[in-house]
Amino acid sequence: MPFEPITWELRSRSLTTSDHTLVMGILNVTPDSFSDGGRWTDTAAAINRGREMAAIGADVIDVGGESTRPGAAPVDPTEELARVLPVVEMLAAEGIVVSIDTSKPSVAAGAIDAGAEIVNDVSGLSDPAMIEACFGSGVGVVIMHMLGDPRTMQFDPTYEDVVAEVAGFLRHRTEEAIAAGIGASRIVVDPGIGFGKTIRHNLALLDGIESLGDGRPVLIGASRKAFLGSILDQAGRPSSPEDRDRATGATIALAIERGAAIVRVHDVAGAIDVGRTADAIVRVR
Repeated sequence: MPFEPITWELRSRSLTTSDHTLVMGILNVTPDSFSDGGRWTDTAAAINRGREMAAIGADVIDVGGESTRPGAAPVDPTEELARVLPVVEMLAAEGIVVSIDTSKPSVAAGAIDAGAEIVNDVSGLSDPAMIEACFGSGVGVVIMHMLGDPRTMQFDPTYEDVVAEVAGFLRHRTEEAIAAGIGASRIVVDPGIGFGKTIRHNLALLDGIESLGDGRPVLIGASRKAFLGSILDQAGRPSSPEDRDRATGATIALAIERGAAIVRVHDVAGAIDVGRTADAIVRVR
């Protein structure tokens, strides 16, 4: 497909893909995330990690205080706020574009007050209070698809046509957000790779990115996920999550080829190398 740059309007600035596909660096300040749980629970370490990813070239740092891996236990909003607010506040104060990864309106509101420019909601803005928090503050938003919730989402997920159904969900949620006053240029959609999907569902969604956005920019977050481990297992290459960055790179390159505007990753340096190379190929058309 021909390349067309997008502009993502945020709270106090905008991001554009005119130069490159945007890279969102993952910063989990949680003890139980599937790949890096416990590594960044210390506030100072988390802040330094965010600075490091920004210095490497991440366009956004996505700070999360509750694991959304399959089967993860819920976290009280007070605890989630205690984990994320010092990190968000310091990084934002240094001019870094910070996203808050949460489905709780109170956590989103606290992070926005601390300087977050984006709300990344795995529940797809399903709570009207979340829509209100985003509308009133002017932040950019990521609307993601998830079947069920993290506790149940991998219990036999079933679709008739996963691409059509996910696209329909994202279209419906986007229309609701726009009707509530959130500007269309502030909205990015995410098909929720790994969130209530089998391996084949994930692969179909990655192959069908062009059909998902309905004119909205698409974010892809496949970094180190279990379906990549399953693919490598079948190839005789068993892996831990940290061993899947090369496999993640394949998803980045093909997602860019199919029109993704943003990739959400653990390995920022690797994503930039793969992304800039894929960008150069795609944009020569």
